[in-house]
Parts: sequence; C-alpha cells; structure tokens
Amino acid sequence: MDSHDMIINIIVYLSAAVIAVPVFTRLGLGSVLGYLVAGTVIGPWGIGLIDDVEVILELAEFGVVLLLFLIGLELEPRKLWAMRKSIIGSGALQMVLSAGAIAGVALLLELDWKSALVIGLGLALSSTAIALKTMQERNLLSTPAGKTGFSILLFQDIAVIPIIAIIPLLSNTMAGSGPAGTGLSSIAIISIFSAIFIIGRFLLRHIFQFIAATHQREIFTALSLLLVCGMAAIMNFMGLSMALGAFIAGVLLADSEYRHTLESDIEPFKGLLLGLFFISVGMSIDFGLLTKTPWAIVALTLVLIFIKSLVLVVVARVSTIPKHQRFLFSSVLSQSGEFGFVLFGFAAAVGALSQILASQLTLVVALSMALTPILLFINQRYIEPRYCDAPDLPMDEIDADDGKNPVIIIGYGRFGQIIGRLLNANHIGTTVIDHNPHQIEIVRRYGSKAYFGDALRSDVLHSAGAAQAKLIVLAIDDKETINQAVTLIRKTFPNLIILARAFDRGHALHLVDMKVEHIKRETFYSALELGKDALVELGLSAAQAQRVTNTLRQHDIETLNQQVAVRDNEKALISISHSARAQLANILLADHEKYSD
Repeated sequence: MDSHDMIINIIVYLSAAVIAVPVFTRLGLGSVLGYLVAGTVIGPWGIGLIDDVEVILELAEFGVVLLLFLIGLELEPRKLWAMRKSIIGSGALQMVLSAGAIAGVALLLELDWKSALVIGLGLALSSTAIALKTMQERNLLSTPAGKTGFSILLFQDIAVIPIIAIIPLLSNTMAGSGPAGTGLSSIAIISIFSAIFIIGRFLLRHIFQFIAATHQREIFTALSLLLVCGMAAIMNFMGLSMALGAFIAGVLLADSEYRHTLESDIEPFKGLLLGLFFISVGMSIDFGLLTKTPWAIVALTLVLIFIKSLVLVVVARVSTIPKHQRFLFSSVLSQSGEFGFVLFGFAAAVGALSQILASQLTLVVALSMALTPILLFINQRYIEPRYCDAPDLPMDEIDADDGKNPVIIIGYGRFGQIIGRLLNANHIGTTVIDHNPHQIEIVRRYGSKAYFGDALRSDVLHSAGAAQAKLIVLAIDDKETINQAVTLIRKTFPNLIILARAFDRGHALHLVDMKVEHIKRETFYSALELGKDALVELGLSAAQAQRVTNTLRQHDIETLNQQVAVRDNEKALISISHSARAQLANILLADHEKYSD
C-alpha cells in the first residue's frame, strides 16, 4: 500500500466513523454498532471502498493492544487483592461454565474432545473492547453489574496466557510453524513470560525514572509507546497475541508511580484506534462464507449467545446482581471477543483446528460482536421498562404509621437522601417514595424504609399521607416528572407546601412560574461553595469570600425573579442577564472599597 492509498483509506475510515457513529448514537444503538455497520458498508462486501482488510485489521489491532495495556495498568496489587473474590469467583465460574457448555455442544456435533476444548475456551472469552466501552458509555462501571463484569473481563484477560500455552498441546498433528509449534514450546513460552516479568520488575521503573528526570513529556510518551510496541512485537515474534504482550507490560507497571501519567499519554491513541478496530471487524465479516452455510453460521452464533447468556444469568444470581440489571449484564458479555480471532488463527496454525473450522468460528465471533449492540437496544427498549416503569409494577402498600409523617420525599437518589438524613437526624418523620426498584433495594439494604410508587398517581400520594403532611419534597431525577407532579399536587393537595429540585436555571424559572414555594438548583449552591474555596486559595480572607458568595447568591435570586416574567423571550433574558452582570460588578466593587478602607 503506497502513501496515497493510505491517505485515501484514512479519509474513508474517518468519514465513515463521523457519519455512522453519531447517527447510531442518536438512535440509541451505541457507537460500537455504528463502527461495525460503517465497516460493513465500506468493506469488500459493501460498496468496496477498502479492499485490503488485512492491512487495516493489523493496524486496528493496535487499538486493542493499547486497551489491554491500560487494563493491565489497572491491576494494581492492592486493587487486585480487594477484587480477588469477584475476579476468581465470578470470573472462574463464567469461564468454566461457558467453556464446558460450548465444548459440550461441539462434542454433540461430533468433533473430537481436543477441538471441542479449544472451541469452548476460545468462545467463552468476551470482548473486552466492546464490553468495557459499552459499560463506560452507559455509566455502568460503578453498578453491581459493571463491577462484576469488569472482574470477569480481568479474569478472561489473565486466562488468555495459560490458554495460549496449552493450545499446542491440544494439536492433533503436533506440527506447526513458529516457536509454538511443538509441545516443548509451551515450556519455552512459560520461560519467556517468566523472564519478562523478572526483567521488567527490576529495570522498567529505573528506565522511566531516568526519562522522567529529563522533563521531556514527548520523550516520556515515546517511551510509553515503545514499551507497548516492544512487548507486542515480542509476543508477535513468538506467534502469540500482541494484545497479550501489552497486557503484560501494563501489569508490570501497575504499581508504578508513573501509572497515571502513562494512562493519560496512551488514552488519546486508544480511543481512535479502537474505533478503527471495530470498523475492521465489520469489514472482516466474510459474507461469502456466510452465504455458503448461512443457517449453520447463524445457528452457531445464536447458540453461542444463548449459552453464554444463560451462564451469565447464573453468575448474576450468584453475584447478587439486582434482577433488573441481569439481562443487561448478560447482553454486555454474551458475545465472543477479539482474542477469539487470535486463538482460532493460532489453533489452525499449530494444527489444533482445521483451517475451514477456524474460519467459520472467526465469522461466528465477528457476528456475535455485531449482535451485542442490538441486544443492548432490545434490553433498553423492551426489558428495562418492565422493571423501571411504575405502571407495570405493583405499588408498595404504605404502612399506616408512615402515612402520618409530616414530610413526604419523592425520589431518593443522591439529592433526596441528603434531605432525608438531615430531617431524620432532627427526629422528623419522613415517608420516602421512589420509582426505581434498584434504588429502593439499596435504601432498604442500608436499613432505611422506602416505598416503590409513582409520584404522578394521586392514590399513591393519598396513601403516603399527602392530605395530612406539612410539606412534600420533589427530588426526582427528571424535570418533566417534577413539573407534572407539581401540577398534580397543586390540584389535589393545594395546602401542601412544595419544595422542588431544579436541574438548571431554565427549570428553576419554570418552577417559579408554577408558584413553587422553595426551589433549589442542584449544582448552584455546591458550585458557589467551591468558588468560595477558590477565592480563599487566591488570597481573600474567609470573611471576604463568604461575603462575596452571599452577595452573588442574593443577587442571582433577585435576577431569577426578574427573568420569570420574560422567560419565553430570549432577547429579554439576555438583556436582563447583561444588566445584572454589570450591576453585580458595581456592587462587589463598592463592597471591596468599603471593607478595604
């Protein structure tokens, strides 16, 4: 490929990504499916803008290489030790059950036990690239499903090392090229790994320390990339996965003081190259092979996803993942992964699988990866609403005693919990209602009482004691629901004092217009407090900073009240904003002169 062709391919790749990814993201299908579809369209089985898929795939694999390096960096010994039960328990359980079930299906198809074991181990691995990106996009990493999923991915990444080592031993011919072609090579592989770990632990930190002392950031970045590329090259020379080498390099530096700097240096390269990897997967789907045996390939793909989904549901139950997250958890991890491309190609090279079977399995891997965003879309559109939509679930029956509390809190997330803790600490009874079953479960687990209910149903509010309560706090995580709840409460319980959470200035204007008595913007006051701390750090006294903050707070409330009457007139809003800004500057200047005399 000459330089002109390379430039054209880069333009095609970037154009496809820029067009497809935003469209699929806006449709709620996720960026991964956008990349995959883009690759299918521009590849040899689409409109054929790019024909040399192998060259692109080799470049794109470097995105996975960088991803595995960053994952390796996360394997800090203390963090690993804290996660040991989840990694070993959930990870081993998923791996053993999935590999065993898939190998069992292979045996039923009359394959020999060695081939069945290779297939089971290869397909049991999930896609770290897809699963991790999906969990990050959907903010799942802090949830029970995300934490367990991350542990399983870590176990799988670590398990690749022994899997690669034993594949030559499962060869039916005991022949193959490269250092992994004989049974003796397994010992050689283990020896090389041991040498890498020993040398890396003793030398790498001193090398990074020497480079860091030069204070040349670009050289530090160059060393980071050199390390990743060097380890990848060593693995590739051995006939193994480049990503595996990067993963080992990351593990070697996991407890280094340079870990965070390395992460920030590598992150920009990883994102773009991962997108290229997903595009290349879409391009590599061999529709020619698919047209020869379509039903067999499709059936194998669906059976794979079905088996892994069942196993993951079992793992989710054992790991106490909430019910409403279990299908999401299984959807994220039910595909096979990028290591499948490497393992099946390696197995064919050493004679553990036939070339035709390896090609079919590679196609199954690619199709399973392509189906993952579709499964996630089905979960979001049809499965989650069954758990999260209030009308579909029976409301909790509120205790008679709780129906007499003076305060009702609707919505018990991070905002509502703070209010509840403050009131309860002052021995003021509260009745808590939330529409999220998972949130209710968490609240009850910590010993508090909360009820599942819909704030837009008057019978639920009646049961909660709205007719006798003194005030109601609307801390719901959705401004439209808050607006509708205000309308309902105003109509049904006109004497009830309403305190409402406002998401931003526009929402606050709307609530003022609806005559809500007390409104608090969720980020306004915390931002003021942080700004006050900044003023103190910059030289103002604590008293001066507090006075300025109080002035700004009061002035902003007055400006907000002026803007209510013209909230639908953007020009008038801007005019009042400019006038208020100048007025505030004059007030603060006068205040400064007064207290500096």
